[in-house]
Amino acid sequence: MKKSALQIARAAYQPKLPVTLTGAVKAVEGAPTQSVADQDDIKKLFPNTYGMPELRFEKNPAPAPGKPFNVGVILSGGQAPGGHNVICGLFDGIKKINKDSRLYGFLMGPGGLVDHQYKELTSDIIDEYRNTGGFDIIGSGRTKLEKKEQFDKGLEILKQLDIKALVIIGGDDSNTNAAVLAEYYKNIGAGVQVIGCPKTIDGDLKNEVVEASFGFDTATKVYSELIGNIQRDCFSAKKYWHFIKLMGRSASHIALECALQTQPNVCIISEEVEAKNQTLQDVVDYIAGIVAARAKQGNNFGTVLIPEGLIEFIPAMKSLIAELNDLLAKTPDFAQKTTAEQREFLSANLSKANAETFISLPEGVARQLTLDRDPHGNVQVSLIETEKLLSEMVGRRLAKMKAEGSYDGKFSALHHFFGYEGRCAAPSNFDADYCYALGYNAACLINAGVTGYISSLRNLTKPSVQWLAGGVPISMMFNMERRHGEMKPVIQKALVRLDGTPFQRFAAKRDDWAINTQYVFPGPIQYFGPAEVCDQPTLTLHYEHLDK
Repeated sequence: MKKSALQIARAAYQPKLPVTLTGAVKAVEGAPTQSVADQDDIKKLFPNTYGMPELRFEKNPAPAPGKPFNVGVILSGGQAPGGHNVICGLFDGIKKINKDSRLYGFLMGPGGLVDHQYKELTSDIIDEYRNTGGFDIIGSGRTKLEKKEQFDKGLEILKQLDIKALVIIGGDDSNTNAAVLAEYYKNIGAGVQVIGCPKTIDGDLKNEVVEASFGFDTATKVYSELIGNIQRDCFSAKKYWHFIKLMGRSASHIALECALQTQPNVCIISEEVEAKNQTLQDVVDYIAGIVAARAKQGNNFGTVLIPEGLIEFIPAMKSLIAELNDLLAKTPDFAQKTTAEQREFLSANLSKANAETFISLPEGVARQLTLDRDPHGNVQVSLIETEKLLSEMVGRRLAKMKAEGSYDGKFSALHHFFGYEGRCAAPSNFDADYCYALGYNAACLINAGVTGYISSLRNLTKPSVQWLAGGVPISMMFNMERRHGEMKPVIQKALVRLDGTPFQRFAAKRDDWAINTQYVFPGPIQYFGPAEVCDQPTLTLHYEHLDK
């Protein structure tokens, strides 16, 4: 495969490890843990892996010689920048413990474990993927590991390859599955450890012990570059309103971070919409008001950032979608019905309030809400063209305002959805370092003999050599949520905190950004140069540390 000049230069980059991990380590136990909610329910479901202590790594002045062991690795779910470096760090970590250790990659996600599809990852393969974007070293998939038959089938190949530990690199659902698998293998005495690594560009897998999920840094910088480019064009042409939808189904972290970096005229934060019990029309009126205020100054242009999952946070829509998810889970033949039959069925079977909301929606949006669910039973909000829906409704609102004499401008909208553009970008220096350290740290957790833990690095706003390495039980992040009509243990998603510093900084400035053009143009990710240009973490992470 032909390589670009940047690929060749990046291959030579050596990620910087926390100083603790640069030699032999020992695991030091902290206090026992408990889940963030529903403690009794979670404890019953995870009797063998609940309540385990947090771990931190310290230098080991008198290490015993490391024994060789085999490890399996899985990339699960959507791609995120830095996944290759997690695998590279894991490879280097187990080789540092013993040069005869071996790493096997299961192909195309968890399905590769169940179907016994794998390949050994040798140094020649690993070196081709250092500091690169994508998950193509072994591929990824969305198969959910949740059935005993899958666990047993996977164990067959793990035993055949003499694999001691399995590392699952994924988001909240994938790490939930990792915890379930760890509990099952521990319960039957399988002798296989399971370790997780936190991945998602959405930024919603984080808490007090996992400060960031990898990929968020790179993806938001890619999107911010694109938004900055659009804003420069917008400021040049002075005739378009750009409605920009940003990936992030369950939380608005991406939209908020991009707003902090680029200072758009409007950024909707889903969590605020829900907290204020706003309707879709309330959101439309807010945007239309800003469009009209700018038009009075002769500025018939602007940018609007919209989180992908906005529809699910509007209270009336959230209630409708929750009932739809349950109803459709119990109606396997729904997809075979005609569009008219589907609307009639839902109108008759939904509660009165939700049926009224459903009937009031534009036919296209109502149809999009009934499309096939994702593997977790959720509506696929990325298929709902929220940016077009909002711009059309804003246009209609402005037409009414013009008829009333309260608006005398021009409104022309363009639409964008930024998602896939950021998922496989070459990782930023932050993500390159963070991911490599996560993988290397996972090797240390394996060597410590633990299972059901997630690789954890803290102190992330400091230079990487000062990061604090360790691990935390995945079970401590659990709560119970309804999935496919049943209550199940899942990692609690981290939503935008309206009392947190990142949102507060945004809220203090947005009225100024709305009326006065204050665009910032971040430009492309920089890999070479001064630290203030190349190595800075996200503003979200920086501001969150101010809260600590």
